[in-house]
Amino acid sequence: MSENSPLLEAQDLFLNAIPARQMPAEQVTTDKAWQRTLHAELLAPEDSPPYHRAIVEGFLVNTAETRSASEETPVSFKVVGSVAPGDTKCPRFGAGEAIELQTGSILPDGDVSIVRMWEAKRNGDNVSISRPFPPRFFIENQGCDIEKNATVISAGTVLTPQHIGTIASFGQSDIAVARQPRVTVFASGDEVIPYTAPFKPGMIRDCNSPMLEAAISAAGGQPTLGGIMGDNFDNFVAAVKNTLEQADMIVISGGTAVGGRDFISDLISEVGDLLIDGVPMRSGRPLIMGIANGKPIVAVAGHPPEALRGFQLFGAPAIAKLMGQTVALAEDEKQG
Repeated sequence: MSENSPLLEAQDLFLNAIPARQMPAEQVTTDKAWQRTLHAELLAPEDSPPYHRAIVEGFLVNTAETRSASEETPVSFKVVGSVAPGDTKCPRFGAGEAIELQTGSILPDGDVSIVRMWEAKRNGDNVSISRPFPPRFFIENQGCDIEKNATVISAGTVLTPQHIGTIASFGQSDIAVARQPRVTVFASGDEVIPYTAPFKPGMIRDCNSPMLEAAISAAGGQPTLGGIMGDNFDNFVAAVKNTLEQADMIVISGGTAVGGRDFISDLISEVGDLLIDGVPMRSGRPLIMGIANGKPIVAVAGHPPEALRGFQLFGAPAIAKLMGQTVALAEDEKQG
């Protein structure tokens, strides 16, 4: 897609008018934070791992004492203690001594190494090795994954199961996420009836409202049905103004022109600022966008496939912008 495409220019104009990260923070329990948007960057409250630990089982020895070991001149150590996962400290040991350990055991600072179990020959309380070992061999040092106060997850990140595991690993029972935008959906047109109502010739069932409800939920918003509005301009304006007192965003399907009048364009101009009055795409004329008191208004076509496509191009990115996500502009194969 060309950088100067009408679609991209319309998306830029609309999204730049929406205040970023407008939704306030709310606390949710960590196990309920999946797919929510992180409100502020998460800083590590501690090192990860929080202590030096073994990543294999074997014997802890002083590194310097292994340097002369070879097949011809093996070096022996006396096992003087042990450490297991859950122990709060590793026993002290001196020259010629070793500590038996298991994977995950806490380990000390210093020039020590782990001799893996299969690389040592054991005879009672003595073990011998026949090669040197590098310092801190098979030891996971404190903070090697994440250092305390480092940024673990950036603000605006949509939390995945992996993120949930990371948050839980730091012992956090809850986390601050962006409140989900409250998005009200209106359908427009005298001919539109609820999809559950008895059908009459000349009428159109409102399948857009439940479809857009689902799309809003998938985009991270909280949908509310505003109902079906007839072609009474003043009534529709009053309904939108009333809704804007509580909603964070409004989506309207259909009603782009009534009796030769640019109905929705005039409505948006009445309640706020009209930003986009049609996009020169094959089916783009019904795409109309505006903003009122910092709250986006997205008007899409009445034809269901076009309504959903219009929402995905403008409505979903608007929801993401409100929550502080990094918004990737969507390309559309029907432009032009």
